[in-house]
Amino acid sequence: MRDDQLAAKPFHLDRAAIGWVRTTLGGLTADDKIRQLFNLRSAGDNPDWIAAQQAFRPGSVTRVPGPDAAAERQIIAGFNRAAPTPLLVSADLEGSRMSLAGQTEVPNPLALAAIDDLEVTAEISRIMAEEARAVGINWSFTPVLDINAAFRSAIVATRGFGSDVATIERHALKQIEVFQAHGIAAAVKHWPGEGFDDRDQHLVTTVNPLSMEQWEQNFGRLYRAAIEAGALSVMSAHIALPAFVRENNPDAGVEAYRPASLSLLLNQTLLRERLGFNGLIVSDATGMGGLKAWSSRADYLPEVIAAGCDVILFADAPETDRQFIEDALADGRLSWERVDDAVTRQLALKAALGLHAGGVPVKAPDFAANAVTARAVTGRAPTLVKDTQALLPLDIEKHRRVLVFSTGIVFPFAPKPFPFAVPQLLRDKGFEVTEHMAGMAVDPKAYDLVLYLFGEETLLTRGHIFLDWLRLNGDFIGAMQRYWNDVPTLLVSFGYPYYLYDAPRAPTYINAYSTTETMQAAVVEALLGNHQWNMHSPVDPCVGDEQGKY
Repeated sequence: MRDDQLAAKPFHLDRAAIGWVRTTLGGLTADDKIRQLFNLRSAGDNPDWIAAQQAFRPGSVTRVPGPDAAAERQIIAGFNRAAPTPLLVSADLEGSRMSLAGQTEVPNPLALAAIDDLEVTAEISRIMAEEARAVGINWSFTPVLDINAAFRSAIVATRGFGSDVATIERHALKQIEVFQAHGIAAAVKHWPGEGFDDRDQHLVTTVNPLSMEQWEQNFGRLYRAAIEAGALSVMSAHIALPAFVRENNPDAGVEAYRPASLSLLLNQTLLRERLGFNGLIVSDATGMGGLKAWSSRADYLPEVIAAGCDVILFADAPETDRQFIEDALADGRLSWERVDDAVTRQLALKAALGLHAGGVPVKAPDFAANAVTARAVTGRAPTLVKDTQALLPLDIEKHRRVLVFSTGIVFPFAPKPFPFAVPQLLRDKGFEVTEHMAGMAVDPKAYDLVLYLFGEETLLTRGHIFLDWLRLNGDFIGAMQRYWNDVPTLLVSFGYPYYLYDAPRAPTYINAYSTTETMQAAVVEALLGNHQWNMHSPVDPCVGDEQGKY
């Protein structure tokens, strides 16, 4: 990497910073350079595990922080004492259930797109950035540039800013601006673009099926805008782009489906040369099925670097993975020139964040003020999609006896669903709430309102999200029952926004996007008429099925 590239967008390094990059690179041993390629996932406070990770001396870690900010900073300081270069500390700042432990609950990107107010997105991004910096994080694998096109997708769902390219562009650029102004490098994802394949790259190599003309109108536009805005990094994912491969090789065969994380053509030719990206490329997680399905780890791990990624995201067994890289360097599958370029780009990112000079000063978050802001914003998100029975607002005299159907809140990192707060919130307002259990006989005359609660946001490794009537009701007969012709009925989704596809005749339907307790409280207040509903949907909740509107 040349000095003029270090001085150019997005790094903008001055002569002193360039000198630091060159001097630091020159002082690294061969072993240091290999270890710098790895980003280790680090969670918890087990001293033996933390010490082993620190002894590995990685170039970066993805930290899942605990609620004690001082303890987190001490852990990061331990990594920095052991390592030959300052540490990049990454996280997925996506809001909602991905909010950092002990910190402010903020809406997810789809909720922000529903509000569609750039000042709101800026404020929420500021809160996330300031609170992340307080625990030592300086790099976020966001914003998500994926497009909510294939509605069954469980991987895009609530992580992105909806289905409209212009909306995605506005909000993503604002998040990049705010994050990077607060010392958090943005990594836009998932290159070369997810959302038109309803499968999950955690499970399978997904395919971007667009022609290059279509791709340019969608993802080309988004990535060009992010690059122009100065995004410091891009996450190269386990997603194929056959149209571009075939443009270069009409007889590509299976190579047309090579994931971007292993594709020099997509990372170098398309991203760097055609789109002009000069920043750092990080792979998506290397333990994902979309990569493992392609080849063995011993083969694909060095190929990630050879194909143009500058950081290997996560290690199965750090020392074993390090050996895979050393072996590839020894037999010529990977060159030291490529390793030096990758490490140089890492150092450039660190210098762009000022880590070589102590970093951007950390501002102590005002958690009380942030919570007030986040609650106010959250209250603007719940969207009344339709109310054909004129049910709302709820009336304690007319709707006192409530029957609730729910499969709970599903979070991919939790072993089992956990309960909604909504039933108790309604009880606190004076409603008599019965929660349906499998096998329970239901007499419609015994209730004044049937309430369905869905709590599935983006679900990694789930495959697809849909309204599972069998799981919801618990038996074959119950799965076929529809109460809304006999009892006022309300469906509320605190996540996935497309349940009307499976229940188009549902008379009243609300999308609330996020499962947080803050969002649940906001929905209850709106149900009672204490807040106005948002009427703007960031996606088509009927997914083109006209009957869902009625």
